[in-house]
Amino acid sequence: MTKLMALTAVIGFAVDQISKLYVVFWLDLINLQEIDVFAPFLKFRMAWNYGVNFGLFSGQSEVQRTALILIALGISAVVAFWAIRHGSGRLTPVAAGLLIGGALGNVLDRLIYGAVVDFLNMSCCGIENPFVFNLADVAIFLGAIGLMFAPHPQDPTVADRDKNG
Repeated sequence: MTKLMALTAVIGFAVDQISKLYVVFWLDLINLQEIDVFAPFLKFRMAWNYGVNFGLFSGQSEVQRTALILIALGISAVVAFWAIRHGSGRLTPVAAGLLIGGALGNVLDRLIYGAVVDFLNMSCCGIENPFVFNLADVAIFLGAIGLMFAPHPQDPTVADRDKNG
């Protein structure tokens, strides 16, 4: 279980960081500020997120940045510990790995740039979405959803299945 979780975390982290380097620097989004990819549904739009989701708590103080880094590292450690100790099946380590890899991707951004690099903007049906996110956010979201649906040993259906082979 730990190997699968670690592998998933490394892959999630790497995909996030490579996507940011490619889009922001190689495609020069940092200077262009916006690139239509598949208009009107997908745009690359440059944004520096100093807060959490949707820019909440977006102050730019060093104390806040450090606190957000420590919170992300703490949550990652708790998720890893919980998944190793209480998880079962394949979904738990994959989901935990996605969440951890995404969180660490955003932590690295805060350490290097002082803010999280966001660039994905999706809109639909004539509604302009003002929010921007990144692949680390997608990994965190998918990991959290996966952990909600992963079988847990305390679940009677899992305990019965394990007893009955």
